Amino acid sequence: MITREQAYKLLCEYNKEPFHLEHAETVEKTLMYFADLLGYGEEREFWGIVGLLHDLDFEMYPDKHCIESQKIMRERGIDERIIHATASHGYMLTVDIKPEHEMEKVLYAVDELTGLIGAVAVIHPSKSVKNLELKSVKKKYKSRNFAAGCSREVIERGAEMLGWTLDELLDRTLTAMKSFCE
Repeated sequence: MITREQAYKLLCEYNKEPFHLEHAETVEKTLMYFADLLGYGEEREFWGIVGLLHDLDFEMYPDKHCIESQKIMRERGIDERIIHATASHGYMLTVDIKPEHEMEKVLYAVDELTGLIGAVAVIHPSKSVKNLELKSVKKKYKSRNFAAGCSREVIERGAEMLGWTLDELLDRTLTAMKSFCE
C-alpha cells in the first residue's frame, strides 16, 4: 500500500498549482471524515489516499482526466483498488468506471461539492467554512451561476447513488469540512 507521504509526493509531481493541491487535501480529509462516520474507520488511511490522488492527472491532462491517472498509477505499481476508486469519480464524464464501493460513491458526490462549499466560504464575511450555515450553502447551490464549474448534476447523482437526500449530502459534507477547515 502506498503511504500518504508517497501519495503526496506523486501528487506534487503532476500538480503544481496550490489550488489543486489544496483541493486534493480537502477531499482527502473529507473522505477520512466519512470513513469514520460510515463505519470504515479501519480503512480511513486508504480512503484518504484515494481522496488525495483522485485528481492526479487533472492539472496536466484535463482532457484525459481519470484516464491518464490510471496509466500513471499502474506504472508505479499502485493498488488496483486505488486506481479504480480514483477513476470512478469520472463516471459518465470521461470514463465508464461506475462507483461501486460506498467510498467511491462518497468521492463522486463530494468532489464537486467541496469545491462549491469552498467557494461559498471565500465570499462569506468570515472567509471561513467554520462559520458557514447550511442555508448559505443551499442558497448558493441553487444559484447556477455561482461556482458554475461545480456540476450540480454530478452532486445530485452522487447523493442518489448513496441513497441520501441532497440536503443530507450538503449537511454532512459541510460538517465534514468544518471538522478540519478554518
